[in-house]
Order: sequence, then structure tokens, then C-alpha cells
Amino acid sequence: SDVIRKPQGQMELNSSCQIVRGEGSQTFQLITEKRTYFLTADSPNILEEWIHVLQSILRVQVTSPVGVPHSDAKPTVKGWLTKVKHGHSKLVWCALIGKTFYYYRNHEDKCPLGHLPMRESKVEEVDRSCDSDEDYEATGGGLLSSHCTLVIHPQDQSPTYLLIRTKQEKNTWLYHLTVAAGSSNATVGTSYEQLIGKLLDAEGDPNSPLWKHPMLCYSKDGLHTSLTTLPSEALQTEALKLFKSCQLFINVPVEAASIDYHVSLAQTALQVCLTHTELQNEIYCQLVKQTTCRQPQNHSVIQCWQLLALCAPLFLPQHHFLWYIKQHLQRHADPRSEIGKYAIYCQRSVDRTVQTGEREAKPSRMEIVSILLRNPYHHSLPFSIPVHFMNGTYQVVGFDGSSTVDEFIQRLNQETGMRKPSHMGFSLFTDDPSGRNLEHCLQGNMKICDVISKWEQALKELHPGKYEGGTRIVKLTYKNRLYFRSQAKGETDRERLLLAFQVSNEIANGRFPVNKELALEMVALMAQVEYGDLDRPGSSSPGGTSQSKVQHLLHQVLDKFYPKRYKQNITPEQLRQLADRLATKWTVLQGCSPPECIRIYLTVARKWPLFGTKVFTAKPVLPSSLEDCPVWIAVNEDGISILDYNTMHLKVSYSYSSVLTFGGCRDDFMIVVSQMKERSSGKNSTEKLLFTMAIPKIVEATLLIASYINYRSTPSLLSSTQPSRSKTAANKLWETESRCFFPSVPRSTKGPTLL
Repeated sequence: SDVIRKPQGQMELNSSCQIVRGEGSQTFQLITEKRTYFLTADSPNILEEWIHVLQSILRVQVTSPVGVPHSDAKPTVKGWLTKVKHGHSKLVWCALIGKTFYYYRNHEDKCPLGHLPMRESKVEEVDRSCDSDEDYEATGGGLLSSHCTLVIHPQDQSPTYLLIRTKQEKNTWLYHLTVAAGSSNATVGTSYEQLIGKLLDAEGDPNSPLWKHPMLCYSKDGLHTSLTTLPSEALQTEALKLFKSCQLFINVPVEAASIDYHVSLAQTALQVCLTHTELQNEIYCQLVKQTTCRQPQNHSVIQCWQLLALCAPLFLPQHHFLWYIKQHLQRHADPRSEIGKYAIYCQRSVDRTVQTGEREAKPSRMEIVSILLRNPYHHSLPFSIPVHFMNGTYQVVGFDGSSTVDEFIQRLNQETGMRKPSHMGFSLFTDDPSGRNLEHCLQGNMKICDVISKWEQALKELHPGKYEGGTRIVKLTYKNRLYFRSQAKGETDRERLLLAFQVSNEIANGRFPVNKELALEMVALMAQVEYGDLDRPGSSSPGGTSQSKVQHLLHQVLDKFYPKRYKQNITPEQLRQLADRLATKWTVLQGCSPPECIRIYLTVARKWPLFGTKVFTAKPVLPSSLEDCPVWIAVNEDGISILDYNTMHLKVSYSYSSVLTFGGCRDDFMIVVSQMKERSSGKNSTEKLLFTMAIPKIVEATLLIASYINYRSTPSLLSSTQPSRSKTAANKLWETESRCFFPSVPRSTKGPTLL
């Protein structure tokens, strides 16, 4: 309530926000582009008042004439300009997105101050020598002498003048604004851009002589200036450097033994284009020029097409450059020639990028090597990677440069006989590049290629100078993350098997309560699943070889499945007795099939009321209502529980409806809960619990709780036929998780991580 102090945070309200009422409680959700906030009011009246105010603001946002560009929209050109209208000048951040010119207070603002529709507008450079416009003159001579000036004259509106600092910037704005206005002004842009404009005006007439114009075709001479209009000298220099990098990539023949030379060149060039988006049109134009009217007689042409094949899944050129690229690919597509096959692959990649969006990271070594060493045309999914399961097996899954984690999981489920993730709560995890025992859950809309590339980059940064190409790649694991009792109906045999192995791993690591006797029964069941019937040595068997083999197998099974804490400090004699007891229990299971053993195993395991819970070790920070000794924090579909560290007996549990906030608080994990204090007065009290935990575990626990709450608040996520609106809400709810990819580098949060 202290409005004088600096706010703890802010929530951007715009036309894409949604308000969803909670059921019964005095809580509602504010779903913004970035995340979902759960807001609780002190009384139903205050709740209604807030909802009324927020909804009226959102209604104004939706109906206001100033559109808000979509958060993913990529500006064609952006920068600081002085906008002059009716004699008033203001320095604003401008962005041309699609066919609309937006201007903002600063480059971080999401809501523009205003916009100008460019379609059918007149865009001209102002010639100062004969200028007499009063609005324009009113800005004073100082600005005029030092700036270049453009005028935008939309239909039915008075003109807006833009004062631009440098000639390069002026040329860039003039060219892109003219194109957006749909004008066929043949004098703006570079000669290369003007030729593309003429081809577009001729609707791509295949017989036009312009296709063979020397400017558009391959030439042995290098470039002396950029092919596209760029807003600064520095970027023009960068464009020429880019051309030299591409030339080195194209002219040196690819050899498997020295492939890292080409990997490094491609990664560097494409990273420059990801960093400086203005160069994305440029690299496409350079590569198209290099592959137009060129004799396909040597490795250079193929390698140029290979570089084009690496660009297509990453980013696309804009406006008529994209049209020109598509025309170029269509003219070369031919399944009978090597080049034609690359052109067809590029067509497929361009279509996929249009459909799924652009990438965030440069291609990984694996991606580049795959494209260079075999023609990707022959495979609809040119890349593949093993996915590991908890039972020690793996499945190799194919993907392309645009495959999302969701698409990848869908293919994996089809190939392994499992249901949709929404029906069984399984997720894809990566290991940590540092080699520490950490895992990171992948968000559904991430691109698999980005995951591999970011992991590879993190590995290089952790071991500078030591990185050997391709010695270690990311390890993907598919296992249960969210467990819902309702999902047990309709489980497939494969799901049961993997779930049982996951529980078995928890038992072995002391994260599941079983006494010694029950533990041995569970181990025998897993041994029967993994190794089949125990072949005990008969009395007739000569020597002791067979006996020692059985002993070795029994010890191997105990190492793998028996709780480690029960094996600490036991004598060799006790271990031998334990192995004998295991052999007896295992022999009883003779003839029992793996699915039957798994059914028995899960029936026993599910008797624990907290089955499916994920547990985290923690220590309460004093002063606390809990004792000063380690505890387990258990997270499941019903809420958060605190368990005794030794017995795993329940100490206290909190349902999600009583959890007010949770997450990282400085270097600790915090839960704030509301408790009914006095039944007579009906007043609630709040309690703040702090725990010491490893930072990566704080991130993991926070995201897990967030996911359970999000699933509870949008139950349609668990049904297979969810309407598209709830799908978009679901994607927004999961956005929290993408920001925590590889949180092994310690992050300190100043306040609680709120949803």
C-alpha cells in the first residue's frame, strides 16, 4: 500500500491480456503475453471492483484505433527518429512492422504512442532547397541543416515528417517505407532491390530478360557494396565481411576430416545475421546471386546451396525478398539433380519456417554436419537424436530444422506406443552441460535445434579451449513430470513400464518410503522384469562358475534397485544373506511376465498416498514453525507437503488454494500460505516458510508448482479436444518455464518469483 516507494513490479496491460475468474475463491487470473498472474482480493466486493476496472481498461485497449503489434512481430526497420507534425517535434522510437509504421516513447515500450498505415501512403524525400511547408519550417533551422527528411502522407491525413540523422538511415527508411506503401517507385533502393521490384511488378514473368540481368547473376568479381539498403556504414562493412565469409565457406571443398572449418564459418556468419537482423535480407540476396546463372560443375555451387539450406530454418527475408527467394527456389527445384534436390529441401524449410516461426540460436555442429555430408532432400526429417528412458533403453527420433519440442514428443509417442503428454504428464528433459546431476525440462514451443545449439554453446563456454567438436552432445530423457491420479485410466503397457522404472529409481535413491522387507519384494519384481527367470545353479552343475555368476547377478540387481541407505555399513556376510533372500523372492516369481510384474509393482507403489509426488531436500530457515532439521518438500497435484526426512511421514500439507505465493526469495525457497486462524471470526492468517535449497532445485520446484496450478486452473489442458483459446492460454502459462533453460549458472532473485 506504500504508493510513494518504488513498485515491486509492473504488469503490462494490452489488448492481448485476458481475465479469467477463479472458482469460488476471491482470486482471478490476469493472463498477459509473458506470464499468468494469480491475484487474490480481501473480499468479494473488492474482487468485483478490480475485475470491473481491469476489464474496462482492456476493452479500451482492444477498441482503440492504435493497434498493438503482436509481440513476436519482427520489425523490417527500427530506430530513433524525430517525428514532426503540425509544428510539434518529438524524438520517438520507430518501427516498421508489416505495412504499419509505429512510434513509441522508447524501445522497451509495448504500447505505441500512435501509428500510420503505410498502404497507399505517399512517401517522399523532402528537397530542402525549395521547401516552404509551414509545419515543417516551424521546427526551426537547427534541426533542418543537420538532418535528412522524409515525409509520409497517408490518405485522408495530414503529412508527418521524419528527421533522420544520417544518409544511410534515410535511404533505408525511404526504401522500406516505399515498399510498405506498395509504391513502384523505381528510384529508391539499391540497383539490386530495384530489379527485384521490377520483376515483382511484372508478376515474376518467367520470360522476362531481367532474370538474367548481370546484377542478379553470379559474377567472379567480389562485392564492392551491399546488395540491400542498410542503415549504417558499420552494417555495410559487415555485409562485405559476410560476403567474404560466405566465399570462404563456398570455395574450400568440404572434407569430413576437416569439417570443423566449415562448421565454424557457417556458425559465425549466421550468428552475425541473428544479431544484426538487418543483414538477413542481405545474406539471402548474396546466396541467391551466387547460385543464379552459374554452371553447376564444381563443389562451390553445391556448397552455396548448402549454406542456403542452413539459413532457411533460422530466419526468412522480408517482403518481396521472400517472394524473390521463393521464385528462385521454384526455378531450380528438380528431383533429378543434386542442386534441384537442395532447392526442394529449401522450399520445404521455408514453408516450415513460415508455419512455425524463426529460430533463436545459430545451427549446432550436428545440424551443419548433417546438411554438409548428406543431401537433406532424401529425408523428410534430416536430423535425428536418441531419447533415453528410465529403463535404460533409448529411441532414435527424427526432426527437421523447425521441429518444436511438442512435435518431437508427438513423433516419439507414436513410435513408442504412448498417449499424448496431456494424458500422462511426461516431459522431455536435457542433462546439464556442466556435467552436474541436473536436468532441465523443455517447454513445448522451443525448437529442438535451438535446444541442441544452446546446450552446445553452454558446453563451449564452460570449457573454453577444451571443446572437441562432437565429442559430447546433449542427452535427452523422456520421463514423468506431472502425475495425476485420473491418468492411470487407459495407461499403456509402455507407460506403466517407464513409470515403474522411475519409481524404482526413486526407491534406490531414498526418495520413496519402503521398509527393508518391502524394498526386497520390489527389487525382486524389477529383477524379473529386467532379467527374466532366475536361473539357479542345479546340484549337478560342475564347479562353482555358475554359482558365482548368480551371485554376481544378485549383487548387480541389489546395486541397481535396492535402497542405497539400507546397504550402508553392512558386512559382506549380511550382504550375502541379503542376496540369498532376494534369490528366494525372485525364484517365487518364476514364469511371471514383465507386464504382470509391473502391474503388481505399481499396485503396491500406489498404496503410498503421495504416489507420483516429486520430492526436494530442504532445510527450514529459522525462525520457523518447523524444527531445525532437514525435511522433504513434496509437490503433487493436490498441493505442497512437508515430510519428515528419515521416515517420509507427513508433517504438514498445504492445498494450492491456500498457497498465496511461492518461489525463489534471495537464495532461499519461499512458500507463503494462508491459514484459517479463528473459526468464530473467520479471519485468516498468513505464514511465510523459508527453506534453504540448491538454486537449480528452487527453479525446478517453482516451475513444477506453477505447472500444477496452471493445470488446475485450465482443466481443459488435460482433455484432448481443447478449444484453440485455451491452447493459447496454455502456451502463455508455460512461458515462465522457457526462461529457466539451463539454470545451472547461479541466479539471485531479489524478491519472490511470482507467477
